[in-house]
Amino acid sequence: MTTQGIKTVLHPVADLEKSKKVYAALLGVEPSADSAYYVGFDAEGQHIGLVPKGPQAAESVVAYWHVTDIEAKLAEVTAAGATVQAAPKNVGGSRLVATFTDPDGNVLGLIQD
Repeated sequence: MTTQGIKTVLHPVADLEKSKKVYAALLGVEPSADSAYYVGFDAEGQHIGLVPKGPQAAESVVAYWHVTDIEAKLAEVTAAGATVQAAPKNVGGSRLVATFTDPDGNVLGLIQD
């Protein structure tokens, strides 16, 4: 099974509009996705996303590894000691996302396109 590396990092923010301006200035690009629930930037081969803080959002930055088989990778990391935090769910199109925690409680993510 192939892990394609970290390509997506999501940042929970209190105010999408204010944060969007800061990240646009930092990255030197305008958002490639801009909605009331998600703002995304594509810069230097990375996707940087801003998500509103709230009950459904992570409380810290989450790095997402892109994988070819999300279920198999979750099985592999849980067998190694990780705990599933959020089972795979479709977030649009054919994209699936899931999160898990390492033994120290750090949240890590997986994306399958």
